[in-house]
Amino acid sequence: MSQHARRQASRFPRHSQAAGPMVWSAILGSTCLLLFLFQKILWLVVPFILALIIYYALLPAVQRLVLAGFSLSSGATLVALGGFAVLGGAMALAAPWVAAHVVGWNEWGARYLAGGLGFVLGTLESMEHSFEFLAQAHLTESVRQGVSDFSANFVSRNLAGGVMLAAAWLPSLLLAPFLAFFFLRDGRRFKKFIIRAVPNAFLERTLFVLDEVDRTARLYFIGLLKLTFLDAFILAAGLWGLGISAPLLLGLVTAVLAWVPYVGSILGCALVVLVAATDFPGNPGMAYGAIGLFIFVRLLDDFFFMPMTVGRSLHLHPLLTVIMIFVGGAVAGISGLMLVLPLLGVVMVLGETVGQVVTDPRLRARHSHARQLRQTAVTVDLH
Repeated sequence: MSQHARRQASRFPRHSQAAGPMVWSAILGSTCLLLFLFQKILWLVVPFILALIIYYALLPAVQRLVLAGFSLSSGATLVALGGFAVLGGAMALAAPWVAAHVVGWNEWGARYLAGGLGFVLGTLESMEHSFEFLAQAHLTESVRQGVSDFSANFVSRNLAGGVMLAAAWLPSLLLAPFLAFFFLRDGRRFKKFIIRAVPNAFLERTLFVLDEVDRTARLYFIGLLKLTFLDAFILAAGLWGLGISAPLLLGLVTAVLAWVPYVGSILGCALVVLVAATDFPGNPGMAYGAIGLFIFVRLLDDFFFMPMTVGRSLHLHPLLTVIMIFVGGAVAGISGLMLVLPLLGVVMVLGETVGQVVTDPRLRARHSHARQLRQTAVTVDLH
């Protein structure tokens, strides 16, 4: 061990590194409280998270420009302008396509819903032929009757509601690129602002906290992007092999939906099954194949991709992860499912470090001694 490492070890004893039950109770309670509060200001939390994703995606480009001789402000401005140009070009190219197809979305939605319904009813009928108790329960007829209770204008009404919801969220989502730009340009200034307010005795711990929070958030969001691209690629390749239409779009949409634990995966699988059942109405095996592909990708996520990407950033026990996902859903609904893991990771770093500071007698003694010195300095001429 080097001399510097020995000094650091003596300064922060090893026994202070373990967080006790009181600290973990405060971490879990603070996470639940923040989830409840964030649900009330979701209009700000969502663009903030999107801004962090953009920030960590563009940060390497800014760092390369800084190493090439540009100032941080100039590098952030150039990267942001380039990102805005790419986004604006993509929107300009997509706008004519959206305008040309928006009228047919009602018919498109009705066709795929009808295809999915036919697959479900066909599956239930085959099950009734195999199992007598299902035939006696008239399960297929009950499902058909329940579906018929919906009006013919169900899709159009929900499409109108979706358009209104998108219009309501658009101003909030437009905050994301602007927040990302200021994160890139003024992130260091914000860190210095926080450090200046910290007593000198706790300076090293504060720098450690800032570095760990930044590392945790960076690894989480970058891991989430890597996981999304992996899922999208494998799903698209599998759907293309099955012959299902629009495999790349379906793979990307389902991979993004998987950001919401459990609920997003179920919705993504349902979407793929609807498309497969509609493309091959007389061949239910294609829908079963799509379900098998989706389950295979989810298993890859749980056992290979997730530990290699997102799992490396949080270092949470799997049992705690599952419990907190359910707690997040109970406290804040769908938004809680999305926010609970990154929020828990950040709160965990803050809570453990604050717990180490509070329980470290050497740090408290240094802070108390510094206060005594300042008190002596300001009162020396009064005696």
